[in-house]
Amino acid sequence: MSQSVYKRVIIKLSGEALAGDKGNGIDEKTLGAVIDQIIQVRNLGVQIGIIVGGGNFWRGRQGTEMDRSTADHMGMLATVINALAIQDALERKGVQTRVQTALTITRVAEPYILRKALSHLNKGRVVIFACGTGNPYFTTDTAAALRAAEINADVLLLAKNVDGIYDSDPKLNPAAKKLESVTYKDYIAQGLRAMDTTAITICMENKIPVLAFGLFEKDALLRAVTGEKIGTLIKN
Repeated sequence: MSQSVYKRVIIKLSGEALAGDKGNGIDEKTLGAVIDQIIQVRNLGVQIGIIVGGGNFWRGRQGTEMDRSTADHMGMLATVINALAIQDALERKGVQTRVQTALTITRVAEPYILRKALSHLNKGRVVIFACGTGNPYFTTDTAAALRAAEINADVLLLAKNVDGIYDSDPKLNPAAKKLESVTYKDYIAQGLRAMDTTAITICMENKIPVLAFGLFEKDALLRAVTGEKIGTLIKN
């Protein structure tokens, strides 16, 4: 069996990834495929933290006339729906999990407490972090970078709907070139947008590499943690 090159990882999942072809909500088949990949990685002994977005239910910027703080808090609540769905799907397959939320919702999840999160990880539980940072004006990308720094993750795995980072939008430019690797500073200087610049800056300052890859490539998460060449690596 292959071995992981990482001991502890943060996986950033977009909410849209859970919607599959439906475009919104949660597609059970798609969720199941994601869960199977997570279990493959956990079976290698990797400690896993997950940050999930809420864009399959609500995106803060979609309410153009709404107060930004209100819209962002609605987005945070949408991430809780996804986190609970992931928890349920993992536990139905025998994987112990904990959901921790940056907003206090103790009837369905624990509040985010770093020492508790580390304890769960050390016990082999998958920890799902919901509600982003708990603050408006920050994305779940930033939350992923922040949690990765706090739990001292070896890498941030940015699981996307595209197979890496390109020098321009491949949907708009057929000649767009995929980057095998890019430094944090070049990423920011080139205005690349796979991950927001606040998140990239946190990773740069804390020396956390970011691996961006296509979630639905065959065994993508497994290949990512075993060091196989996949996606685009952002590093010093």
